[in-house]
Amino acid sequence: MRAALVLVGAAALLIASSPSVQADPIGDLVTPPRDPAAYLPTPLGDPWFTPPAGFEAQAPGTVLNTRSVAVQPGTTSTQLLFRSTDSKNNPIAAATTVIVPDAPWAGGGPRPVVAYNEATDSLGNTCAPSYTLPRGTNKEIDRVQDLLGRGYSVVVTDYQGPRQAYSAGLVAGHTVLDGLRASHSAGVAADAPIGITGYSGGAIASGWAAQLAPSYAPELNIAGVAFGGPPTDYKILQRSLNGGIGSGLFAAASSGLAREYPEMRDLTNDNGRRVALLQKDQCVDVLSYSGLLLLDQQNLSDVPNVFDHPVSRAVVEENRMGQVKPDAPLYIYQGLQDFLIPKEGAEAVQDQWCALGASVHLEEIPGDHAGAETSGRPGAFDWLSQRLAGATTGGCDRVVR
Repeated sequence: MRAALVLVGAAALLIASSPSVQADPIGDLVTPPRDPAAYLPTPLGDPWFTPPAGFEAQAPGTVLNTRSVAVQPGTTSTQLLFRSTDSKNNPIAAATTVIVPDAPWAGGGPRPVVAYNEATDSLGNTCAPSYTLPRGTNKEIDRVQDLLGRGYSVVVTDYQGPRQAYSAGLVAGHTVLDGLRASHSAGVAADAPIGITGYSGGAIASGWAAQLAPSYAPELNIAGVAFGGPPTDYKILQRSLNGGIGSGLFAAASSGLAREYPEMRDLTNDNGRRVALLQKDQCVDVLSYSGLLLLDQQNLSDVPNVFDHPVSRAVVEENRMGQVKPDAPLYIYQGLQDFLIPKEGAEAVQDQWCALGASVHLEEIPGDHAGAETSGRPGAFDWLSQRLAGATTGGCDRVVR
């Protein structure tokens, strides 16, 4: 009975706020489809996102389509469709927005570029930065403006890929790196020093880009990577989010992973499929509020101990950050009172990377998940600016404020 009431509440909340719905939403909720494609985001209907035939044979980072957009006064902004790689090493087409200040770069050498990875944390195409930036609805434009104000070019990639695979680490890292490669066609120098940054969901993309770069994009001149509030291990998030106030985002993250790993969909029951249908086009705000329904994913599966199923364990392990050494120095900041994304994740990934020989500074600061982003970002951006100016750093340390 409780599960039925939860689903009725979820349907009322999510359908009322859905930007788009499937052709037969009621029928699909009554009899959820088995085709994994039914759980992908609704297409925008914009042919610009359709890659040309044969794009799969192109090298990662190859530009497939280009258009000018207006994002910020005093800048030239270009959107690029480029060839990238999904979580299973299959070719995909992804999009990025490159924003270059019109004013000349006053520093030495080429103008630095920062890959800014916003906390998209969403499942719908209308939530992606390529959609929100030209429309003036991007929720993190002030962070982009900060970086532009320092004179940097900024690359904002739809790092969740064409399936909007929220929380999937491999595709996020690949698309961030390929977005940087593609940016060379839009005014970014090939030898420009690169910074990578983001918070929460953006930390997933930043951390995975850092650790994939040495093997996937070794030619990129990455000077430093700074991120905060990182969801590094879904075993930790299962304890902190599932069944609690963060359960809406946790369910959405599971749907995002299932878009890259369709075998996960076989572990859900009809109620699980219904939740996935209701969430499939939603943005972060609605997904966050749906946590009030206290969704427990064990109730959305008929598999006993679904988190211990071999498929679940394999996907979670493949998306656990910290197993590969980054070459660039890293700065991580983490809220000490963050009950949604606990500090154990940031501490574990620092320990793992440092054991592999990476340079990682971990700054633990007062605050919950939202508060730590506000208070920790200025220090992270300043650290990143020092790296982009050529200042060196090394070793591992942990500071508790």
